[in-house]
Amino acid sequence: MVQFRRWLFISALVTSLPFMASAEELRHETQYRVALAGIPIARADFKTEVKDKQFTIRGDITSAGLADLVTSIDAKTDVSGTVGDNRLQATHYKLFYKSGKKERTYDVAYTNGNVTSNTITPEPKRPQSWIPLSDGDLHSVLDPISGMIFPITANLNLCNQTLPVFDGEMRMDLKLSPKGSHPFSTDGFKGKTIACGVRFTPKSGYKGTRKDYLYLAKSDGMEIWFAKADAMNVYAPVYVRIPTQYGTVTITAVKYGS
Repeated sequence: MVQFRRWLFISALVTSLPFMASAEELRHETQYRVALAGIPIARADFKTEVKDKQFTIRGDITSAGLADLVTSIDAKTDVSGTVGDNRLQATHYKLFYKSGKKERTYDVAYTNGNVTSNTITPEPKRPQSWIPLSDGDLHSVLDPISGMIFPITANLNLCNQTLPVFDGEMRMDLKLSPKGSHPFSTDGFKGKTIACGVRFTPKSGYKGTRKDYLYLAKSDGMEIWFAKADAMNVYAPVYVRIPTQYGTVTITAVKYGS
């Protein structure tokens, strides 16, 4: 259950913030609410700086409401990298995750999308059903934060792509498909979104008998809504819907803009 909660919290990190490169230094802050079956369970705050095609993202996620009655959860993330013409490319991704008294740190270095180092501290014990990572699983991958932000280009097919994501432990594919458009309003944004269906496929780096992953992999109810940020010329998520065995998790932007 701890690994699945961590994945949900990383999903909250996915709804980070929109930006593009500029000669000037850009600062941006976004805030999100995470709910289970409509009940608030976490909040997230992200701060980003961009200068001379270099970006950094710092995020804080904390459990709230009902979740605190079960266990307290805190996550802190740092991502840095370069802003390219078609994609944000991370060079370093770090996540500190604490659930109750258990703590773990994930540290990943990338070069041109390939993982060059990957450490987990403390090193977890693996069950016999563990599906290990292979060398091929760590080539041409995205981090779970900046990998979900898309520069607006003429040939952008936002909902017609498969995203190969590595979160420091699990390698997964997120296959996007078109699901129309929805209106969305929050502090800093009001307008239409692009809705994408998401098929979750765990590839490696997880317990093969995990019922929650198997449940999500069979579901066709996962969605991500992307909103356009005109000032930054990108699309970024403002709403995520994740069906689970315990109820539907939603991640909603309560602030989208500076």
